[in-house]
Amino acid sequence: MRVFLAGASGLIGQRLIPRLVEDGHVVGGMTRSAGKTELIERLGAEAILCDVFDREALIQAVVDFKPDLILNELTDLPDDLAEIGKHAELNARIRTEGNQNLIDAARQAGSPKLLVQSVAWQLPDGPDAVAVASLEQSVLAEGGVVLSYGQFYGPGTYNEQQVPAEPRVQIDRAAELTVEALGEPTGVVVITD
Repeated sequence: MRVFLAGASGLIGQRLIPRLVEDGHVVGGMTRSAGKTELIERLGAEAILCDVFDREALIQAVVDFKPDLILNELTDLPDDLAEIGKHAELNARIRTEGNQNLIDAARQAGSPKLLVQSVAWQLPDGPDAVAVASLEQSVLAEGGVVLSYGQFYGPGTYNEQQVPAEPRVQIDRAAELTVEALGEPTGVVVITD
């Protein structure tokens, strides 16, 4: 399949590219950072430089790539866990406006299958919880698949040194299970240990 991976330079995106390529898929790895295109290419994907909030450029990028599947692994989280509360509005925006732009791009590209990252735990009331509910509803309305991940742990995650409370999933296992979920029918797929 031709897989358009939004969030290709992120924590799970970097682990997904080699697995997808190894399985024979052609991967278009989207990043908004010009400095990360070389990394994406080194991992085996075609680098696509585009910001999910530039709706017209995103639509053009998706249409040009002609994907069979769009895998949305976009988040907007800080490197420092202590700063996460300050990023709630940014992360909520990427889950709402960013996700809707990807849905619109998918429609323009012939409606390839959508798989979209979500969380497997209850978020506290606030913009992120509202955004997750909106994201899940919009993906399911398009016949897509919600990937409901447990808290990541392992190298590069917020939980490098300790295993978080359940629901949780080791980051490399999360990538393996995501690739296995590509053929799942519409619905919610829980990705946890």
